[in-house]
Amino acid sequence: MTHFEKENNKEGKHEHSVHKENHTEKKKEHKKMKDSCCGGLNNFQKFLAVAVIIQVILLIFITVKISALSGVAMGTDEVAEEPTVAKKEAPTADMKSLIDDDSVKGDKDAPVTIVEFSDYECPFCTKFYEQSLQQIEKNYVDTGKVKFVYRDFPLGFHQNAQKAAEAAECAGEQDKYFEMHDLLFEKGVVGGVSTFKQYAKDLKLDTTDFDQCLDSGEMASEVQKDFSAGQQLGVSGTPAFFINGKLIVGAQPYAVFEQAIEAALNG
Repeated sequence: MTHFEKENNKEGKHEHSVHKENHTEKKKEHKKMKDSCCGGLNNFQKFLAVAVIIQVILLIFITVKISALSGVAMGTDEVAEEPTVAKKEAPTADMKSLIDDDSVKGDKDAPVTIVEFSDYECPFCTKFYEQSLQQIEKNYVDTGKVKFVYRDFPLGFHQNAQKAAEAAECAGEQDKYFEMHDLLFEKGVVGGVSTFKQYAKDLKLDTTDFDQCLDSGEMASEVQKDFSAGQQLGVSGTPAFFINGKLIVGAQPYAVFEQAIEAALNG
């Protein structure tokens, strides 16, 4: 081999070596890019997975909270005092068990009877008084189609509800039951007994008799009798209504009562 051929051979080997090294470097760079790409994708997938898990946990937490609020037992918190009309057909209560010697507003011979089990300190009972009862009285009680009966169902966690109920019963002894009923809902029960005695003065009752009746607890047993009757009929929160024996629960809009009254009139 000539010196020139040896030199060419060396240069060829050198170029081949350089080409091989370049190829090797490119493979390494390609592998790095591949590893980097795949590694980034995995991290992104992990991020998405964590985000989804967090969202699921939050949704479960919110669902549990909402269920807890809506599922509070009636009679244990005021949230449950305004449920909707029962979806299942409620049994019709016997009218004799609904009424005893309670005060009646309207014509006693009216074809439809509404019995309300209520609490003077219950905000939803006040809502019914303000938004629905006035229209019921105007359209049905005053026209002789409905008679309205109020029965006491004071909830134990309402501080002034029991004595407010007794105050109305004491006023009833002087034929001013519904006048006191209206004042208790319109002006409230804050102040308790002293407030109720002032209402008696406003109604021009014999305050000596009223005060003695209220202070002695003379009407406590009457209130308890109403409460027990409500429990036996399945009442567990306020307000609850029986329209010719059919149960409606909660401070429903006037339209709900109108529909039930018309059904009773046409039935």
